[in-house]
Amino acid sequence: MRRKIELLAPGGDVDSIKAAIVAGADAVYCGLEKFNARNRSENISFENLQGILRLAHKNNCEVFLTLNIIIVESEIPAFVTLLNKLVNTGVDGVIIQDLGMFALINKWFKSLKIHASTQLTTHNKGQVLFLQKLGATRVNLSRELAIGEIKELAAVGVENNVLTEVFVHGSYCISFSGICYMSSVQGGKSGNRGQCSQPCRDKYLTTAAGNNFPLNVKDNSAYFNLKELHDAGVASLKIEGRIKGFEYVYTIVDSWRKQIQSFLENGFLLDDDSELYRVFNRDFSNGYLKGKIGKDMFIDDPMSYSSKRLEEITDYSFSDKLKLYDEKADTRAKIKQEIDQLNIGKIPLTITVSGKAGEPLRIEVEKPDALFSVSSEINLAENGVEALTEKMVLKRLKAINETEYYIEHLNIEGISGHVYIPFKELTALKKKLLVTLNDSKEMYAPVAVPMFKKQKKVEKAPTLSVLISSKEDLALCKQSTAVFYFQLPNGVKNSFDELVDLFQKNEKLIPWFPDVLIGDDYDAAIEFLESIPSAFIVTNNTGVAFEAYKRGIRWIAGPFMNTVNSFSLRSLKENFNCAGAFISNELSKTQIRSIKKPDDFELLYSIYHPIVLMTSRQCLLQQVTGCAKNELDRACIQHCEKTASITNLNDATFIIEKSKGNLHRIYNETNFLNTEIIMDMPNFFSGFLIDLREIKTRTETEVSRSELLVLFEELKKGNSEAKTKLKEHIHYTNNTQYLKGI
Repeated sequence: MRRKIELLAPGGDVDSIKAAIVAGADAVYCGLEKFNARNRSENISFENLQGILRLAHKNNCEVFLTLNIIIVESEIPAFVTLLNKLVNTGVDGVIIQDLGMFALINKWFKSLKIHASTQLTTHNKGQVLFLQKLGATRVNLSRELAIGEIKELAAVGVENNVLTEVFVHGSYCISFSGICYMSSVQGGKSGNRGQCSQPCRDKYLTTAAGNNFPLNVKDNSAYFNLKELHDAGVASLKIEGRIKGFEYVYTIVDSWRKQIQSFLENGFLLDDDSELYRVFNRDFSNGYLKGKIGKDMFIDDPMSYSSKRLEEITDYSFSDKLKLYDEKADTRAKIKQEIDQLNIGKIPLTITVSGKAGEPLRIEVEKPDALFSVSSEINLAENGVEALTEKMVLKRLKAINETEYYIEHLNIEGISGHVYIPFKELTALKKKLLVTLNDSKEMYAPVAVPMFKKQKKVEKAPTLSVLISSKEDLALCKQSTAVFYFQLPNGVKNSFDELVDLFQKNEKLIPWFPDVLIGDDYDAAIEFLESIPSAFIVTNNTGVAFEAYKRGIRWIAGPFMNTVNSFSLRSLKENFNCAGAFISNELSKTQIRSIKKPDDFELLYSIYHPIVLMTSRQCLLQQVTGCAKNELDRACIQHCEKTASITNLNDATFIIEKSKGNLHRIYNETNFLNTEIIMDMPNFFSGFLIDLREIKTRTETEVSRSELLVLFEELKKGNSEAKTKLKEHIHYTNNTQYLKGI
């Protein structure tokens, strides 16, 4: 018999969740009004959550709650308050992005199963092991992976009791999730906060290749790849779409459920995917899964492809279009009628309180389908602090209203005269009631998670570090006492010997590992770790971090690990012996200032750099300048070296860069420059970074990089004249994130 595979559906609102359940989803993922990565969806209230859980579990459907954003320091108390509520629900898992929240939940709320969000960009085996050590019971793998790459990670998951899930339908992102800052930098709406405005889907000035939507990719559909995913060991098939409506969710879940049933029960796949085209889509591609990344994955129109699809396969007329609209309306009405019959309302209780002095207090609870009672351990008294009244009893039992039940009627007519009972005894009765209502499971008492004290002043003068990426930049090392990092390429494998030779000849160079390292390139990066004499490393990839920790290599977390709170810093130090971390450049001055670093831990910040808006496994030049090749191959990654630009209708320009050995990246038009932070936060940081790589943006400098280096050296000492000169010599820069934050 074939292994069961989970169908995981989106639920952006109550109707979509109901639609997923009716259509046969094994699980749904949904978000509350706060702390989730789909601010644009309606989401659900905590009050609705209990009813949703009851409805879902009655239909053998699990519910996973999305808490998948980075959490700034000021929000942590509210986050803890929410967790204290969630542990007393039947929620089947929480989906997390923030590394600090992994540690917090794993330590203080162990009953909650943690799922690693797609925002963590999990694409190599070291990352699976990193997340498993943080407490993840399942991980969502990056959409960019091919079947063979997925199979390797699923096997690592099985060996380490970690389930893997893969997106099989819905929107592709052109960027690796979690490391896209385009919406954040351009509009102050961070994708890491669930606010992405999708500027990649915008219309741009017509490119040389003749396209107006050069970053717009088709939707993902693995409908005909089910067998391969099943055989690869994937545990869960995830459908994207929490901003889609109930009709969309029902149609896609229903189609996938039929496909799964056909495969599991009969051993073959259905060959008709026409139903998938009847709801919103941008046409479909399985390019990433098949390893065919290229031109065919793009579509120069962000609107729905449904009607165009019909035109392609039939002699489609205007009357056919009207018929399609009528059919959609009928389908929508039928689904709506079915889901409206499902009730998620709380269950009403009638509570009757009785007793007299010298006898126990008795509380009788009547549910629609059952009746039970509890009695106090001690007798009621004629004297005390506060007599039993309806108001007082309601106040003491209000916790019941935070469960799937609510007190509809409270009857205290059975109380004889003015009688008293200690508050602690009423509390004990409340606990008995809650345990009984919770199927005899003990309720968890609220946990007061200790917050961290203000960090000690950093007495040592901050260091200056410099990021470079070419041999020509090595001359700078001889001109300064700064620490020099060397950026490794995404394609480490093909440059392995050259890189090892470079570091062996320049022992003071510190390797800077990139955020994305897939397959053989990840393996080569780990081999590289063992082949160099470097005293420590900086890594933006958690897989490399895990292997550095295992080998006892001192390491620092790079800025693309999105560290934004004190818990993240402590988690990295305590779980992985991390020596320091770069604070995310998405944060404002106020948000940074509230962070408290651990003792013996370096807190770092980049004050000057070209702003990476996204990293993509796709060829971003296909739709812009065009390319003779229709598909990306290994030679493209290793040898292609091109730049181009695109400009949207708001006159915002973006720089596309493809350098040798690297994936495609998009940069902001102007560089980030923050000279204020050194004066704003004295004795706060251990060091500052400047990025002097030769990446062409609109930013211009009037002096050489050697002279810039000298000025930044003076700036980090607090020299105000150096600050003035830097602003005079560097033109067209950006500091918006530091001013606005997230």
